[in-house]
Amino acid sequence: MTGVADLLRTRRSGGRILDDAPSDDEITDLLALAMNAPDHAALRPWRMVVLRGPARQRLGDALADAQGATGAERERAAAKALRAPLLLGVVLVPKPHPKVPEWEQLAAATAVVTHLGLLLHEAGWSSIWRTGPLVDAAQVRAVMAAAPQEKLLGWLYIGRPDPHAPKPERPVGDARAHLSVLPAVRTNLVTAR
Repeated sequence: MTGVADLLRTRRSGGRILDDAPSDDEITDLLALAMNAPDHAALRPWRMVVLRGPARQRLGDALADAQGATGAERERAAAKALRAPLLLGVVLVPKPHPKVPEWEQLAAATAVVTHLGLLLHEAGWSSIWRTGPLVDAAQVRAVMAAAPQEKLLGWLYIGRPDPHAPKPERPVGDARAHLSVLPAVRTNLVTAR
């Protein structure tokens, strides 16, 4: 098994994905592992929607409708949902909880998608998380069967990586620029006499 550090170093969003995808059983197994992501109170405040074959075209048509596209522009808009053989819709399903606010539930859903992306990479698949302003469009929400309280977070496009696609190096970031230390504060305690 590849080490986690190697997975993090080598994973890239797959801009070019070929027409081969994990089976439903494989996706189910990988998602079961991804569900080990941090999730305060184990709420599982999310659901995933599998789109294959004609279901992708339904989504593409909804995207084109939401955009108000016509002619060739409509075809281009609808084709966006066909860029991968498998799309996994990511839906936040917030749950009322006295100790877990919605922002934390969103973080849990994001963690599951991050874990799933790493697991797909380890299994030899490519993925890219695509979002955009149309996730809130009525036409798109209807196709994705999103309930009023649910939030569509986009789609994980999944397939076989194109071996000829460029693999850009990602420069190592300066972690120190994003890390600070809270200094210990010395306090003078006055004792009541």
